[in-house]
Amino acid sequence: MWRWIATFLAPASVLLAQTASPPIHIRQVVAGGVYLDQGSATGLAEGMKLTFQRLAPGEARMSARAVGEGVVVSVATQSAFCEIRSTVDDLQPEPGDLALLATAAQENLERIRNSARRQRYAQVVSFTSGDPLEEEVREYVPSPPLTEEGRLTGRLGFEWNSLNDRSGAGLSSHQEGMAIRVDWTRIEGTYWSISGYWRGRVNSTSGGQAQTLTDLVNRTYHIGLFYSNPRSPYQLGFGRVLLPWASSLSTLDGGYLARSFGKTLTAGVFAGSTPDPTQWNYDPNRQMLGTFLNAQRGNYESARWSGTVGVAITRVHWRPERQFLFAENSVFVGTKFTLLHTMEADQRNPRLFDGQTGLQLTRSFTSTRFQPHRRVTFDLSHNHLRGTPTFDIRLLGTGLLDNFLFQGFSGGIRVQPIDRLTLSGNWGRSHRENDPRSSLNQMYSASWSQLPWIKSRLEGRYSSFTSSFGTGRYTSFTLTRNLGEQLRLEAQAGQQEFHGALTQQTRARFIGGSIDWSFSRHYFVTGGWMTYRGQVQNYDQTFLTVGYRF
Repeated sequence: MWRWIATFLAPASVLLAQTASPPIHIRQVVAGGVYLDQGSATGLAEGMKLTFQRLAPGEARMSARAVGEGVVVSVATQSAFCEIRSTVDDLQPEPGDLALLATAAQENLERIRNSARRQRYAQVVSFTSGDPLEEEVREYVPSPPLTEEGRLTGRLGFEWNSLNDRSGAGLSSHQEGMAIRVDWTRIEGTYWSISGYWRGRVNSTSGGQAQTLTDLVNRTYHIGLFYSNPRSPYQLGFGRVLLPWASSLSTLDGGYLARSFGKTLTAGVFAGSTPDPTQWNYDPNRQMLGTFLNAQRGNYESARWSGTVGVAITRVHWRPERQFLFAENSVFVGTKFTLLHTMEADQRNPRLFDGQTGLQLTRSFTSTRFQPHRRVTFDLSHNHLRGTPTFDIRLLGTGLLDNFLFQGFSGGIRVQPIDRLTLSGNWGRSHRENDPRSSLNQMYSASWSQLPWIKSRLEGRYSSFTSSFGTGRYTSFTLTRNLGEQLRLEAQAGQQEFHGALTQQTRARFIGGSIDWSFSRHYFVTGGWMTYRGQVQNYDQTFLTVGYRF
């Protein structure tokens, strides 16, 4: 009798013990990654891919907005560190954002959690049936491949772009192109993967067309083919990538090869060009070749240190340019304190320095961040640049060049006084060589994630700066509205003023808008326009993308 009672009560007790799995949230944001509020105790493991989403308080789950994607690279018992692989519309993950696992990884995580719950019972009721010999033979039957093997997701879009010159010449042109966003994991069961975003023109009716603001932003993408085998000491990556152990170096159109020696040391080589217009040493005709050595100790749960040193040489049109030493160090203490330092020192060419030799500090950047509370973050930075940077100054209004606007010491604060409202400010003294006195640089931003009545996100930015490459001010506003998960509207307007040797343009104003509509499960359409009025460039740009999601 008791055996029959136990037979019926055991499944009921297991069902009552299985509660809903708690959602995963971002606990802290650091340079290049985020900390999650769950770890190996709940089933998270290295290599799992996640999607970051932002959900305003009180909104339905379907209203969550995609922020970016990442992959788990280190796991502790109660926390995990996730490397940011991509972001959406220049948004950055914030504390409190959701971190959603891919479907296959979520199913595997649920199986682990359910297994852990069952292990808590002192007695498990089982049934003895079947032939033990058949069960033993069944163990040798090959199991199906893991669900993450060969998983392919992404978007493929075909673009049409029209540009009308308003400077008085009356010229117009149009281009056709293609954009791809792909995440292909464990291709055909191997340890090769493809991830990232690519956009390019297929053809153009006017070969000498100048770059527009929209085109420049779209050139900051990353996409690559990567090899990572947990049973192999070698790692490879090539495409448009960053060097994982020294992200302060420029984006490379090239690749890297690295070999690990135990869990502490990694050495490798890298080579490629520098195509990103947001980099301080941007030049599409520059070639770079170098080698590096990385060491790391500790863990993300308590304290962790990572340090990289290396040497590199550069060429412009294959003519010798620089020989330099670079170093990058980062320190993480729990989830509250982060320290990052990067530097480059050039070997002086005696022909250019009146016979002088030796190392000369070319670039140095130090940043410290302290977060005593999830709503308050303090940071202190020091930036040094010797010479004139070569990034494209038309991107000043986008926020992609903020690291270069301060020279010398600067400090800032980011606060969230109430839900949905985030305020930030940075102030610093900038002093250039031969300047009689230093100047005050300042930067402010405010964002409201859910405006009343219109239920939209509004973000405003203002900056006033004086630096080695010039002086200027810029102001921009962005308004975004999501209508469910299928339709997204965005409008942007701004003004930027710049005085310096890099351009003849002193003031420009721009306004634009875009719409992203997923009208079915697999198909989407994106369109928009941009009006730009300046003293050098005056144009109206219209673009349309029709594509397929898979």
